[in-house]
Amino acid sequence: MYEFKDGLDHAQYLDSKDPLGAFRKRFYLREDTVYLCGNSLGLASKDAENSLFNVLDEWKYEGVQLWSQNNNKFLKYSAYLAKLMAPLVGADAKEIALSGSTTVSIHQCISTFYKPREDRYKILVDDVNFSSDRYAVDSQVRLKGYDPAEAVKVVKCRGRFMSEDDVISAMTPEVALVLLPVVYYRSAQILDVKRVTDAAKSRGIFIGWDMCHAAGVIDFDLRYLDVDFAVWCTYKYLNGGPGAPSALYINKKHFHLTPGMCGWFGNRVETQFKLNQEFDHKKDANGWQIGTPHLLSMGPLEGSLKMFLEAGMTNVRLKSLKITAYLMYLSDLRLSYYGFDIGNPREDDRRGGHVCLRHREAYRISIALKNMGVVQDFRPPNVIRITPAALYTSYEEVYRVVEMILLIVKNETYKSISTRRSVVV
Repeated sequence: MYEFKDGLDHAQYLDSKDPLGAFRKRFYLREDTVYLCGNSLGLASKDAENSLFNVLDEWKYEGVQLWSQNNNKFLKYSAYLAKLMAPLVGADAKEIALSGSTTVSIHQCISTFYKPREDRYKILVDDVNFSSDRYAVDSQVRLKGYDPAEAVKVVKCRGRFMSEDDVISAMTPEVALVLLPVVYYRSAQILDVKRVTDAAKSRGIFIGWDMCHAAGVIDFDLRYLDVDFAVWCTYKYLNGGPGAPSALYINKKHFHLTPGMCGWFGNRVETQFKLNQEFDHKKDANGWQIGTPHLLSMGPLEGSLKMFLEAGMTNVRLKSLKITAYLMYLSDLRLSYYGFDIGNPREDDRRGGHVCLRHREAYRISIALKNMGVVQDFRPPNVIRITPAALYTSYEEVYRVVEMILLIVKNETYKSISTRRSVVV
């Protein structure tokens, strides 16, 4: 499908033909740095900066009156941003709310859908998902009076990748709810969401998905998938900034449910400021909001989402697949001799937006790369995660990074670096 050649001139040729290349100028890029860590925190854009400044200006000049300006835009900011987000994930705007952190959104969703009874009380998870998801699951199980050792059913990963067959086989009658990631943060594997979701639904099991490593990089269609709920962060591929709010999706067929954790911003706008003592649930996803919108954290997301709509998610996914394929091509061609291999699936429909470059000295090589101005990250035991972002990474940067890796291993400069890990890598 992809035809690549070695050499800097070919990388520059690919950049000259990149339909998304112009977006790169709208991001804050440093001349001395190659940023390949959008899987952890996306870069700041001028679009995001401008929309944040707009919020600040409203606050500076209007004070508390800002809630009443522009047809109550900021009072209903979650719904406003949901309209921008909806086309990127294939959902109806009313099925999305933006509020709080990802883990809080997971708590909110599980507390809504997890209604254990004597014969059906277990939550099905896996053993390689991001740890915070598991912490939330265990917490919710305890709140219902169960022991996680008994009520949390864990599907173990055999080898590098999770088996959908194993997940489906574990959907036994005592399972009440399933929570899984769409894309695994360590391996970049994409699960077959449709197949697993359909299997859960056929067994009467609620199923939710963590889309943190999917939103903003995969062309998603939640309507088609018909999942019960989903959550995702907006600070990774969507470039909303550190502390940007998470999104949660509630399938509209569940709008009648009462949120597990109620708050005044989940109340109907028409009665919200009557401050009644009885919760008047807004019957869409915004009814799952809890507290006041975090305007200064949500502001940058407005500009970023508009930029994604301008680019088009189909185009973003195509660029992401192509530039990661180019990285894998160069790795196979130039790095495999030095002990590197690819730790993620190679098929386009089975991998997310980052490449997992494996090496027995991955940690020290990762640090050496950082010392040379290449921002990426390490995940144990032996993975360097490299993420060429569709909107701001060039093919030439990818080529030059492979050149730097070659220099590190040929000269063995990583050997002077301690194996003791820092707190954040």
